[in-house]
Order: sequence, then structure tokens, then C-alpha cells
Amino acid sequence: MRIATYNINGVKARLPRLLEWLEETQPDIACLQEVKSQDEGFPIAEFERAGYGAIWHGQKSFNGVAILAKGAQPIETQRTLPGDPLDEHARYLEADILGIRVASIYLPNGNPQPGPKFDYKLAWMKRLYARAAELLAAEIPAVLAGDYNVIPHAHDIWAPAAMLDDALRQPESIAAYRALLGQGWTDALATHYPQGGVWTFWDFQAGAWQRDHGFRIDHLLLSPAVADRLTHCGVDKDHRGREKASDHAPTWVELAD
Repeated sequence: MRIATYNINGVKARLPRLLEWLEETQPDIACLQEVKSQDEGFPIAEFERAGYGAIWHGQKSFNGVAILAKGAQPIETQRTLPGDPLDEHARYLEADILGIRVASIYLPNGNPQPGPKFDYKLAWMKRLYARAAELLAAEIPAVLAGDYNVIPHAHDIWAPAAMLDDALRQPESIAAYRALLGQGWTDALATHYPQGGVWTFWDFQAGAWQRDHGFRIDHLLLSPAVADRLTHCGVDKDHRGREKASDHAPTWVELAD
């Protein structure tokens, strides 16, 4: 089983690239972020023609998450992250698919920091911590997949000194991410590539793609039962270099049956 996460940066603008990726790689489950579409505008017919069932949580112009399943219909279990009834951002969606609980996560960026956006990021991570603990306590095989907007280690960025003032590299952000791992979740790419040097994002600005100035912010966290099934993981880097592509590359894990 292949489970992937892909910040598509506009599902309508990138639809040809997204459908191309689905056809070429055939993930069983695909978690999308930054859909940037209201619910009624989500291109469900295109995905159904490609053989995928889908659920989505949209928002006009920004945010938005979705989950696709090949030859199956995701069974929604949670829409929005619990813990703040006033938070209307479309950043979390959770479903049961093929015996696994899967969440598509678009964690807040947090810039500029310090400030209210960074405070919101840290509060959101506390809510994610609580939800992740509930899933582990229920012993549900689960994958928390998405754009976490956290660079966990110095070797997860092209230059250790780059972006030290950015919200993605702040000690508080990193500590909150490591607290998640401390519950018992496995960071799949970090496990298979402990030396780092694997990027999932290259900015559109300053020739970042051409110079390979990237970093790793798209993560798949596996519960213990799922981590025991992990066989391979990687990044579909070549898809970042295609015409009118997202600034993220699809990131995936393969699990034994």
C-alpha cells in the first residue's frame, strides 16, 4: 500500500500535474493540502474518472485539505481539528481507508514571528498533540500526513543557517513536533534517511529549485502498528520540476500488506 502527501498549492491551477502524478505513481491514498477551493468547486468528477474516491474540506482562496483513495471511498471520521470551535481554517481532515486511519494536515505557517500567527501555530500544534494522543490511546493504525511547516533538524534544510528567524525553524515549533514523536509516532523519512538531505519543498523565489535550495516540511507520521509495516519511503522530486508544478513534491510511504 502506498500512502502519499502532496501540498498541491491550488487544486484547480495544478490539476493537470496532479492527475499526471496519480496516473504515473498510482498511490492507494493521497492526502492533499492547500487545495484553495471552496467545497462546491472541488473537481471531484476528475478524480472519479481517474479511479479515486474523495472527501475534502475546502476554503475559498487558501488552506483546504482532501483525501483521495484509489478504488475506494474514504469514510470521514473527523473534520477540523478538535479543541477550538472558533477556528474556521480548513486544515485538518481524517478518514478510515482500507483499515487505516489517515489524516491530511496543513499546519499553520506561523510567520511572521513573534506575533499572533506564531501563537496560532503553537496552539494548533497543541491541539494536534491531543488528537494524536487519542488515536494512539485507541490503538488505531494511523498515518498523520501533510505539510507540517516544521523543519525538524538542521540537516533537513539546504543550509543549516538558512531561515533561522523563520517560524518553521523556531525552537518552539521543533519542540512541539518532537513532542508528537515522543508519543510514539515514527517520522518515516527521518527513519529511512537519518543523514537528512531529503527535501520536499523548493520555493518559487530566488531560483531555489534550480539551485536545489530546499527543505523538508512534508512529513508522514506512522503509529506503531503502521510503522511495523513500513518498507519504503521517498519523494517524487521530479514532479517538482515540471511545468506549472506545485512548490512541494509528493512524499510517500509504502506499507507491507
